[in-house]
Amino acid sequence: MEKNVISVHSTATIQEAAKIFVKKHIGILPVLDDNKKPIGIISMGDLLALEMPSFVSVLPDVDFVHDFGAVEDTLPPVKILNKAVKTIMKPAFTVQSDCGLLLAYALMLQHRLQYIPVIEASGKLIGIASRVDVGAKILSTWQKAKK
Repeated sequence: MEKNVISVHSTATIQEAAKIFVKKHIGILPVLDDNKKPIGIISMGDLLALEMPSFVSVLPDVDFVHDFGAVEDTLPPVKILNKAVKTIMKPAFTVQSDCGLLLAYALMLQHRLQYIPVIEASGKLIGIASRVDVGAKILSTWQKAKK
């Protein structure tokens, strides 16, 4: 679990989130309320989806596209960049710090999550766990059991 979590407030703009993704070289940002409780999550992919032409999602494949031409250098409209991240965030599925590893992994699988925010009993964010974090911890018990 990563304890030094970079997050954004729900009122931060999409442009501000983009700057954080680039500066910190991360791919996920928990979205917090005024009480530092996770209320959502945004990914770099969510922001990149704003740039991707909408027709791409209906194509069976994109092998025939060699480049996106003029679309490649465009930016989302300023009115979109100035929207709050809460307008594009996904719901935050969280686990408490004392949650069992298999339950955490099951929630990640069920909701197709690569990362899951970890909260304390009060609901405040204290970390973020990746599938690799959870999986490695589970597999490490196999090594201990083998001895």
